[in-house]
Amino acid sequence: MTPETPASDDDVPGGDPAGDTATSDTATRTNHRTPLRKAWAFVRNTWRGLTSMRTALILLFLLAFAALPGALLPQRNLNENNVNEYISEHGWWGRLLDDLGFFDVYSSVWFSAIYLLLMVSIIGCLVPRTRDYLRGMRAKPVLTPRNLARMPHHERTTTGDDVESVMAATRSRLRGWRLVEREEAGGARSISAERGYLRETGNLLFHFGLLGLVIAFAGGALVKYEGQVIVLADGSEFCNSGIYNFDSFYPGIWVDGTELNELCVRVNDFHAEFEAGQPVAYEAGIDYQSGEDLVNGTWQPYDLAVNSPLRTAGDRLYLLGHGFAPTFTVTFPDGESRTHTIQWRPTDQTTLLSEGATKFEEPGITDPVERRQSQLAVTGLFAPTPAMHGNILSSAGPQLTNPTAAVDIMRGDLGVDSGRGQSIFEIDQSMVDEGRLERVARENLEVGDSVTLDDGTRVSFDGVERFVSLQVSHDPTQNWVLGFSILMFAGLGASLFIKRRRLWVRATPDGERRTVVEVGGLARTDQAGYGEEFTRIAADLLGRK
Repeated sequence: MTPETPASDDDVPGGDPAGDTATSDTATRTNHRTPLRKAWAFVRNTWRGLTSMRTALILLFLLAFAALPGALLPQRNLNENNVNEYISEHGWWGRLLDDLGFFDVYSSVWFSAIYLLLMVSIIGCLVPRTRDYLRGMRAKPVLTPRNLARMPHHERTTTGDDVESVMAATRSRLRGWRLVEREEAGGARSISAERGYLRETGNLLFHFGLLGLVIAFAGGALVKYEGQVIVLADGSEFCNSGIYNFDSFYPGIWVDGTELNELCVRVNDFHAEFEAGQPVAYEAGIDYQSGEDLVNGTWQPYDLAVNSPLRTAGDRLYLLGHGFAPTFTVTFPDGESRTHTIQWRPTDQTTLLSEGATKFEEPGITDPVERRQSQLAVTGLFAPTPAMHGNILSSAGPQLTNPTAAVDIMRGDLGVDSGRGQSIFEIDQSMVDEGRLERVARENLEVGDSVTLDDGTRVSFDGVERFVSLQVSHDPTQNWVLGFSILMFAGLGASLFIKRRRLWVRATPDGERRTVVEVGGLARTDQAGYGEEFTRIAADLLGRK
């Protein structure tokens, strides 16, 4: 059966005109909700939701969660080679992560959006809370309740002292509390007291410290920079005059590398201390120039250690690590020779077994084809303390004891003219695969040893120099981060350990030259301990032992 359609009021004899009026008013209010009003209501409700403390906590959790890929995955600004290796090993999954910005987490759009929303949410939370806090600080303690016996803490006694004496004793005992004394009916007087306002102060300090920390980190990302450079510890110099002087450089968003703080460093020597084959201390003896010393040519000495950075010119100079730079000399058949000392990269930080490639070009050759076919590279492994496993060279420790290099000497086109960037630590493997670079000798060389190639070229291993890895860091917001962190902990401590509590004392004359004294107390927080404090105060005020 088809259900019947209800009749309208027009179809019912004697329909209610009032119902028609109510329907008309509702329709009018609905019609008044213009698109502009609806848009404003949406914006207002969105703002209220964004600026709630719950949203701020959720965003803080999301920010911590979003930072996890930055700790678990290689980041392009730290090591692009590791990123490229990860992408090639994981195929489509690596490419998808790259498209989503997981290898540039801290500069990605989604991480920046969470960061910005968190900042806005904290500001939106703090503005009304600060307004309410200031209003509460100006407000007087609340009136004394009519029935103090209903308070969680209550004591009552009768004394022979008059009302004024009781009030004077109360004011003396409650020194340090915020007090308001009031006259009441029948000659009674009361005191309202409150203490623990610093609890709310600490709460606000914590959140302002958190906001300042967020802003300081954001500001640091704009203006800071970091650069790493390897310098031989043989009197070689380095100047912080441009990004071209660094091996790697990571600028802030507003840093273009043209206005770096001027700083020059000369690395004189390097010392390492070992116990049972393990390093216990690293120290580089350096001289540095900054400020007026750059004009006067004056060098200042400094002992640079791992946990003792040099702070000068608004920058910090760190000692990151060290390694070895073998010295090779190539003597060509015509008697010309070339000597290079190039750092080799440690592959084992415990034993400092290192790998590298020292590259040479024969002088006097002007024909580009002949020049590319006669290039040499000394590649292989270097062991400061050699240990042989069969025919394979390894290192027994990081001490420089009878250093040995297991070298492959490659001849041909090194690919340095290809226009592609090339690592100083390795040769272009594609040249080997194409047959344009061939191995012409393999030998284990100690210091002073040499090997002669088939064309009469002699390659000798002449010695070893140490190198140090330095980092120059500039972050003017670092002190602000420290200050806001201290502010956060101070505010957190105040909000956790300070109790907000109220106390009321009423003295009422009973007409027989005696006074009824009542004391009531209320804790504004759930923390324990106020019961003991109230008992002590009440005992003092009521004259009990």
